[in-house]
Amino acid sequence: MSEERANGENQFSESEDGVSILKTDDSFMLKLKILADHFTQKYDREPSFVVKVPGRVNLIGEHIDYCGYSVCPMAIKQHVLVAIAISNDHQISITNVNTNYNDFRCDLDKVRACINDAEKGPLWYKYFLCGIQGALEVIPKEKVPKGILAAVWGNVPVNAGLSSSSALVSAAVLSLVHASQFRLSKRDLATISARAERHIGTQGGGMDQAIAFLGKAGAAKLIEFNPLRTTDVTLPESAAFVIAHSQAYHNKASTVDYNLRVAECRLAAQIIAKKRNKNWESVRRLIDVQDRLGFSLEKMASVVMEDLHEEPYTIDEICECLSTTYEQLKETSQIASFNASQTFKLKQRALHVFQEAHRVAEFERVNKDDTLIEDEKVMLLGELMSKSHLSLCKLYECSHPRIDALVDKAMNCGALGARLTGAGWGGCIVAIITKDKISQFVQDIRQYLWEGCTKYELDLDDLVFPTEPNQGAAIYTL
Repeated sequence: MSEERANGENQFSESEDGVSILKTDDSFMLKLKILADHFTQKYDREPSFVVKVPGRVNLIGEHIDYCGYSVCPMAIKQHVLVAIAISNDHQISITNVNTNYNDFRCDLDKVRACINDAEKGPLWYKYFLCGIQGALEVIPKEKVPKGILAAVWGNVPVNAGLSSSSALVSAAVLSLVHASQFRLSKRDLATISARAERHIGTQGGGMDQAIAFLGKAGAAKLIEFNPLRTTDVTLPESAAFVIAHSQAYHNKASTVDYNLRVAECRLAAQIIAKKRNKNWESVRRLIDVQDRLGFSLEKMASVVMEDLHEEPYTIDEICECLSTTYEQLKETSQIASFNASQTFKLKQRALHVFQEAHRVAEFERVNKDDTLIEDEKVMLLGELMSKSHLSLCKLYECSHPRIDALVDKAMNCGALGARLTGAGWGGCIVAIITKDKISQFVQDIRQYLWEGCTKYELDLDDLVFPTEPNQGAAIYTL
């Protein structure tokens, strides 16, 4: 973001729309009433407005956004709602309609300290605080309200790979920005939200926040980064997408798995740059080294095979490859949080990224190819999705036995392709199927999950459901 925008000047261009401000409609009133009643019960006053931010499902392009590559998600109907009012107590107060989540309150000038309270881990309210902190970093101080009252309601399954945490962060950013009467474009809101979520400790790439604000009903989105750009992807009319929860849960902020993959990708990029006589210290992402070499994605996959070996790299070996010290490496390669005995699978991770980025390009090409009939398109899209899952399982090693079993079951029940969606290590799959088979498919998958259900389960309707592209974030007046 430019310095002018950070200072509150020229923060809205006519070519970039802000988030829509809507009046409530009848179909939405029940949810809003539940949320507003909870708000009034907690704070003894009515909220001023409500923000709505959807979850998302990524159709293809997993674990490549933080490497700089395009992805293809769509916003889903499940969403987070936040009711907001301004207070004068210099505090941020947060409550949740779901009684499993405790209320929280802290001073508005101590938000960062509350996020960094390591003893409490990545609790739900910390994601909201991340959004507040992100907004505080760009809103002029004189515009910031003296206090905020917030009530949260959501139906995005948590720890499921459907971006419930990013939706909450993004909703918090939008809430404070709107309460401050500070105008920002959707793209700026997405960028701020992506940066804000990193306060929780995960080094995400920005896909979740981009689709949260830029999602469009009726179309998936090809999202490109640096600069952030989106292109509508019109899916085949005969194609349907079904989300199914594996019943394995994973919080990406609570383990090192996610950040280890980010570090492995950076190290792979730096070693390739060094071997190819490029300045490795300025390389941060795999797309950076591709740009410096000027190679195609297919050629970069060959470079990986030539320049990186199969066995895990030790830190000592990485330092030797880069002609640097461990202390210097910690400053450039995101390894400071790992101990000196950590090993890194660089070849496998980089190969997945370049091949997955190519699959995203193919996914878009197939959708745009007017010479293909509908059935051919759906079949080809399914093949790309299945290849994506195999790569995530074998090369990126971010799947889970329950995910793999659910993918196999989906294929046996008639899916033309299926893959994990989200960070992985649990969560959901997304399957593509023709619309004429969707009812039986959903029924069969629900039966399969019911037979293996555990005490942690959601309702079957929340475990398996068809989905279609939905609108991004909105603000509702009351």
